[in-house]
Amino acid sequence: MSSDRRESQQETTTVDGNGANSNPVNSTTMKATSTTVSCQRLRLNPNNEHRPDSYEDLQLEFPNSIYSSLEKYLPPNMLVSRREEKVKFMTDIMLRHLPHGERSRAQRHRDYRQKITPNYQRLHKELYSLNPTLVFVPAFIKAINENTEESFRSIISEPSPGVFVFDMLQPSFCQMMLSEIDNIMNWVAETKFKIMRPNTMNKHGAVLDDFGLDNMLDKLMEGFIRPISKVFFNDVGGATLDSHHGFVVEYGKDRDVDLGFHVDDSEVTLNVCLGKEFLGGELFFRGTRCEKHVNTATKSDEIFDYCHIPGQAVLHRGRHRHGARATTAGHRVNMLLWCRSSVFRELKTHQKEFSSWCGECFCEKKEAKGRSIAALRKKLFKARASRA
Repeated sequence: MSSDRRESQQETTTVDGNGANSNPVNSTTMKATSTTVSCQRLRLNPNNEHRPDSYEDLQLEFPNSIYSSLEKYLPPNMLVSRREEKVKFMTDIMLRHLPHGERSRAQRHRDYRQKITPNYQRLHKELYSLNPTLVFVPAFIKAINENTEESFRSIISEPSPGVFVFDMLQPSFCQMMLSEIDNIMNWVAETKFKIMRPNTMNKHGAVLDDFGLDNMLDKLMEGFIRPISKVFFNDVGGATLDSHHGFVVEYGKDRDVDLGFHVDDSEVTLNVCLGKEFLGGELFFRGTRCEKHVNTATKSDEIFDYCHIPGQAVLHRGRHRHGARATTAGHRVNMLLWCRSSVFRELKTHQKEFSSWCGECFCEKKEAKGRSIAALRKKLFKARASRA
């Protein structure tokens, strides 16, 4: 689903440094409603031999490409249904993941964008189409072209479990993006246009999708972030990322200073520093949690701090709890891409535990297994004792 299907004031769940909820968010922002539209469910694994229908000629609730992507996950009997029936089935599923009133908000958002598009004059038109050699460092392009776990690990480090760091953007691209952002902010100030901020926590910055960069960012997600996520984040829908929310945030004097402890409304988050000169602003990570366990305590091996470097990217699960320390001097600008998977969000509604990625679920499962083994040993010991 495209970024304009969701309200620009994206919500995050915030927690304090000890894991306590400091600004609870209505559960509908992260969880599908309980209403069911069909007794059938999506497949856990795609049917990669199936060739999806084309939906390009239809006017649909969501981007046409999502339907083709989602079709591979349809139950077997649905795969042979008429295209109209598949459209209804998939649309119903995706609508279940929209918070109450989202459709009307989406229409207001489209109207809002129509006020920007004809009036904002782009500074660097080359930014609005993705030219890999202009955007990325050569080593990153080479790894993506080879498209193997080995090639990705050759350029990516994992300083803490689930946190991946790599050089990504050309310095010249960072400078162009910074000047484009300045141009956006100058236009906003001159026209006194009230823009929607990136989320409920950042009071400064802008949604890049609203200013015409949505197609470029969609290509970034599909062609570059999704292949990496398929390898490292397959347990949270990394292979099926199909929508995004792209924005920039600004920290420093007369801007945001820090960012509270929270989780993102994404399956996978890309966070890359564009510049400028600054002190502080470190990201701090405190373990990945499902909704049920978002407020649980942090374990010692989950503590990790990261210092931003312009052009360097950080990739992590959206449910990886994190925050940003105060930027104590200068001006820091970061570009973020919240990548989402409608397939994963549907499948997640049918799961009860997430031990493959939630640290607390993993511990609970391990403890339950330990208790089971202990009970079995006790039973065997009693059986041997009675025979003796």
